[in-house]
Amino acid sequence: MTTKAHLKWVDNERFLAKSGDSPTYVVDGSDENGAICPMQMLLISAAGCTAIDVIGILTKKQVHLTEFEVNITGEEAQPLPQRYTQLSVEYVFYGRNIPSKAVEQAIRLSETKYCCVMATLNVKAEHSYKIIES
Repeated sequence: MTTKAHLKWVDNERFLAKSGDSPTYVVDGSDENGAICPMQMLLISAAGCTAIDVIGILTKKQVHLTEFEVNITGEEAQPLPQRYTQLSVEYVFYGRNIPSKAVEQAIRLSETKYCCVMATLNVKAEHSYKIIES
């Protein structure tokens, strides 16, 4: 399967980003301008990916939650490139009689088998580019 995304430059370090039928997002090189920066977007992608997995697995196991949150922190390397060298994920579950064994299994399956974002972050991906001048 191939996924495509498109960015269009607006001004300075601000871009409009879109993938498939998703909404358009404003991406900015600085989080001071009210837009999300690419590294923040990467954290949100990782958190969203694992959250979808965990909720899906727990739903199949008929675990009833009243709320669920994921907090994720990335430690950035210094100097450039400021890639994430460590990710810390905190899963917060709300409800009664939540079986800890099921929760641990869901998290483990997400992080080791299902979450494509985490899997991508854990390997060095090959990449290529081409230049088109119009």
